[in-house]
Amino acid sequence: QVQLVESGGGLVQPGGSLRLSCAASVNLFTISAMAWHRQAPGKQRELLASITRTGNTDYADSVKGRFTLSRDNAKNTVYLQMNSLKPEDTAVYYCSTVNSRGGYDYWGQGTQVTVSL
Repeated sequence: QVQLVESGGGLVQPGGSLRLSCAASVNLFTISAMAWHRQAPGKQRELLASITRTGNTDYADSVKGRFTLSRDNAKNTVYLQMNSLKPEDTAVYYCSTVNSRGGYDYWGQGTQVTVSL
């Protein structure tokens, strides 16, 4: 069983930045990869970015160049740095584990990000 706890969400103005954190209850090296997703009201969940055990990252086109995923193995924490935020980035953001088959086994509780004046 893996527990994931997200933090760092909040209200930010357009063009602003936020850094989300996802703390895992296990050593990150035991997890194939970690991912961030978001879900806006009335929309499907969207995969934003993923980072493998070896640090390789991949981003959705919607956030490429604005969001950066990183990890601190000593703290078993993954970070999502979000810059140049837009109102359409408003959503609940979730982190998850990614298994070797690409499935998402464990999820955090989510953190709300609101981009508004």
